[in-house]
Amino acid sequence: MASWWELILFLPLTWCLSDLAGALPGPPPSYAALLRIRKRSSSPLFGSKPRPRFSSPALGTPSWPGSAQPPYLPVSLYHSPDAFKPDESVDYGPVFVQEPEDVIFPTDSEEKKVALSCEAHGDPAPTYRWLRNGVEVDWEGDYRYSLLDSTLVISSPSEAKDAGRYQCLASNTFGSVLSREATLQFAYLGNFSGRTRSAVSVRDGQGVVLLCSPPPHSPEIIYSWVFNAFPSFVVEDSRRFVSQQTGNLYISKAQSSDVGSYICLVKNTVTNARVLSPPTPLTLRADGVMGEYEPKIEVHFPPVVTAAKGAAVKMECFALGNPVPTITWTKVSGFMPGKARLRKSQAVLEIPNVQLEDAGVYECRAENARGRNAFRGQLQVYTLPHWVEKLNDTQLDSGSALRWECAATGRPRPAYRWLKDGAPLLPQSRLDVVNGVLVIRAVDRSDAGMYQCLAENKYGSIYASAELKILASPPTFEPSQLRKTIVVTRDREVILECRPQGSPRPATTWRKGDRALRESKRIAVLPEGSLRILSAARSDEGDYTCHAENSFGTAQIVATLSVKEPTRIELTPKKTELTVGESVVLNCRAIHDASLGVTFHWTLKGQPIDFEKDGGHFESIRAQASSADLMIRNILLVHAGRYGCRVQTTADSVSDEAELLVRGPPGPPGVVIVEEITESTATLSWSPATDNHSPVSSYSLQARSPFSLGWQTVSTVPEVITGDMESAMAVGLSPWVEYEFRVVAINRIGTGDPSAPSRVIRTSEAVPRTAPTNVSGRSGRRRELVIAWEPVSEEFQNGDGFGYIVAFRPNGTRGWKEKMVTSAEAAQFIYRDESVPPRTPFEVKVGVYNNRGDGPFSPIVLIRSAEGEPSAAPTDVQATSVSMSEILVAWRHLAESLGRPQGFEVSYWKDTEEGTAETVKTRGNESFVVLTGLQGNTLYHITVRAYNGAGYGPASGQVSVATKKSPPSQAPSDLQWEQQGSQVSLGWEPVQPLANESEVTGYKVFYRQEGHSHGDIILTQKPQAVVPLPEAGVYIIEVRAYSEGGDGAASSQIRVPSYSGGKITSAQSRLHTSSWSSWTALVVALLLPLASW
Repeated sequence: MASWWELILFLPLTWCLSDLAGALPGPPPSYAALLRIRKRSSSPLFGSKPRPRFSSPALGTPSWPGSAQPPYLPVSLYHSPDAFKPDESVDYGPVFVQEPEDVIFPTDSEEKKVALSCEAHGDPAPTYRWLRNGVEVDWEGDYRYSLLDSTLVISSPSEAKDAGRYQCLASNTFGSVLSREATLQFAYLGNFSGRTRSAVSVRDGQGVVLLCSPPPHSPEIIYSWVFNAFPSFVVEDSRRFVSQQTGNLYISKAQSSDVGSYICLVKNTVTNARVLSPPTPLTLRADGVMGEYEPKIEVHFPPVVTAAKGAAVKMECFALGNPVPTITWTKVSGFMPGKARLRKSQAVLEIPNVQLEDAGVYECRAENARGRNAFRGQLQVYTLPHWVEKLNDTQLDSGSALRWECAATGRPRPAYRWLKDGAPLLPQSRLDVVNGVLVIRAVDRSDAGMYQCLAENKYGSIYASAELKILASPPTFEPSQLRKTIVVTRDREVILECRPQGSPRPATTWRKGDRALRESKRIAVLPEGSLRILSAARSDEGDYTCHAENSFGTAQIVATLSVKEPTRIELTPKKTELTVGESVVLNCRAIHDASLGVTFHWTLKGQPIDFEKDGGHFESIRAQASSADLMIRNILLVHAGRYGCRVQTTADSVSDEAELLVRGPPGPPGVVIVEEITESTATLSWSPATDNHSPVSSYSLQARSPFSLGWQTVSTVPEVITGDMESAMAVGLSPWVEYEFRVVAINRIGTGDPSAPSRVIRTSEAVPRTAPTNVSGRSGRRRELVIAWEPVSEEFQNGDGFGYIVAFRPNGTRGWKEKMVTSAEAAQFIYRDESVPPRTPFEVKVGVYNNRGDGPFSPIVLIRSAEGEPSAAPTDVQATSVSMSEILVAWRHLAESLGRPQGFEVSYWKDTEEGTAETVKTRGNESFVVLTGLQGNTLYHITVRAYNGAGYGPASGQVSVATKKSPPSQAPSDLQWEQQGSQVSLGWEPVQPLANESEVTGYKVFYRQEGHSHGDIILTQKPQAVVPLPEAGVYIIEVRAYSEGGDGAASSQIRVPSYSGGKITSAQSRLHTSSWSSWTALVVALLLPLASW
């Protein structure tokens, strides 16, 4: 059984799943389910938001559901999300949020019900009635009708009883509104008459018309013709045409291929039902051929064609004739619309999305070789009514006048009708109706209700609705106006409010005490009823009563007026000058009536001072009830300005201001302009800096380049830039360098913030002035002279096209040989001459140049030509195995050989891996190296060669050596010890190496005092040793076997205490340890609780 907490967790999950299932999309609900949903849909949200008081046009495209849907509810619902009142506490009359839509009901539908829906919001909730053709539907007296909420359901509908125009009437206690008209139409298609049709016989070349004579139908049908047998349809072309107006088949010129049987097929556009007519035979007469004749227009569009704006218009025109006539179209009253299209071999003119400018007279012309014929008709484009001015809900006092106007556009121009509570509104003695204007004089409670303005033309109608409420109530006052005391100061204006609510508007009178108040120049009653007193005096104190009265009752309020002496203020000091960092106190004192409380408010530059957010600079100090101090600490420039103190009492408010002047370092100078740029100078100009109340004494120029460490002060002309100057020249700049400049102002207070940086400029080019440094020789190949130098920094290259001139000559000769190096980054030059012996001395100097010319040379230095790579291989190469992983390699080198080495390279490889040699390099004159990280018991081959900057010399002869076998892998075991005084005697089992391991040559005993990182080692050839323990404490001891392959594995460590007592053995130590461990285990078992399994 689930516990109570599991149920608590499960229930919310069940509720969430239930809500989720309700929200999931799915197939349309059944008709019964739809009704259940509608009954549950009442919600407090309904009637809680603004509501539109107008309807959409009553004429539109009819909508009908497919046969698989439940009853024929309108598909498009007028339901705005904003169609609710915002104030749920205000009752209001009905307003439609859904109006009935036109319905076309197929008579052969399996669903034998049709539904017309509407919905209105209101408070109280509306009730509903339905009208058919202006007569109320008796849904209680006719079992076929039922009213479910607001939906009218008709069972077993029939065209004779139920077709017509339906309207929904929604009502509540505030009145009624009538919906737009919705048409219920029935869709059906009858059968053709079964009577055999007579054959039609014509001559070859004669025109012929085959009649369709369609069966009864509703609504429109589509025509087509079958030739001989279904589905062989007649193909329309310039000679054959099927009219969608008449349904007939027109053949302008018959020929032998036309002979056959013709069947008219019609299709209902709603039900998609199709029926076929009896066949009509067509034969050719044998008594001759029809001669040529002029066109005869057999089918054409009506003389007047009407179309709604935005619809598609199709006009037909087809003629009989021999030869076959050609059809052309023109617009007589203007240009043919560019969007017009000709269909069916120009027999149909189609104009999509027709507009008002497309209206006019159109002509269809049929023409052949024998003559021509024409027909003209007019296209008229109409528009449905559309509101340009709608009604608004209105509240009026009883006796007031109402004027409502509604206005709509449309073609033809709409006419207007007015309804009240769903019934026509006719002119009366107090009521006038003129087109879209309704006027009611002196409204009373009987005029309250729901009003509708109906704008209509022959093509449609629209409704606008509004509610009229008549206000009739006795005078009342807001709670805020009830008895209160008003305190003012002498000589001030005071207004005693009196704003009664009531309908009709109440009349007001005033009394002071028990006497009627007489108006004067100083005392007056304002139009809305309030009392104004100018220059209040002590004599005006007292109780004032405002009396309000209308036809429904009276009310009054009382106000007590108290007049006090005016408050005065003293703010000191009035003007103060300070320097940044100093402090000041402003004192504000109020002289006021002792009965009035007082508060102080401080402002800076008109804005309240926030004492919590101003970084601790401001503090308000209230030492006395009638004064306050403002402390300003560590003052900044931003604290300069006018400080205000406002004294507020319950009667009045007074304020005063003091000015605070703050001196500080200058502000940043204005925009810096750089001009007159040379290779080492630039002229700068700037706008003066703000002096912050201390005159600027001087300016300093600073520059920044890619080669400087931030901003640096530059030399100027004049050397001292005084505070009244606005330009100066920066000197000592490097040529061909990008610079930014800024200016700093200085006064006696300090140095101000710098200006914004100038634009980046580059100084002009100049001949280089800096020669390369550290000219020297480098190692190279034989017959080469390698000259190196320190490249000149870009900062000192002074222009584009920078390079080096390398000049050299054999020592003791006169002529210089010069070579150009064009790369500014170059750091050496190699000169090769096969005739130059090694180590020949040369005098060398290196110069610079750029596009502007040649610069200076470096001082002359003496360098020698290269010796080349080492010429001799090392000798006496010896390799000695040191351990399993190390080999010592030693050699000798001939000092008198050419190519002095900079070091040696040792190559080594395993016996079977000659192609994968590894190398180790030495530097200088070292003549040995230890190879490490080798594999034990392995044969290695080794060579040695010298190297220098020119390359590698020849390798020595190969020597071979094998590494030692690996040390024993077995560790000494069964360590026994005996401690006597300050020494311990150890013994262990000898280590027996494996076949591939080095023989044991002895043992190493490692011992150290616990807590120390360093210890001592005792070497012994036997499996025993005596270890001294010089100091008291615990010693850690381990033993390793060693061999020529190195040290073996370590034994387990033992811990031996050192003390001056008697003899202790390893066995005794184990006994003590075991005893302690047992006690420890017992204590732990007692202290720890049993684990819960």
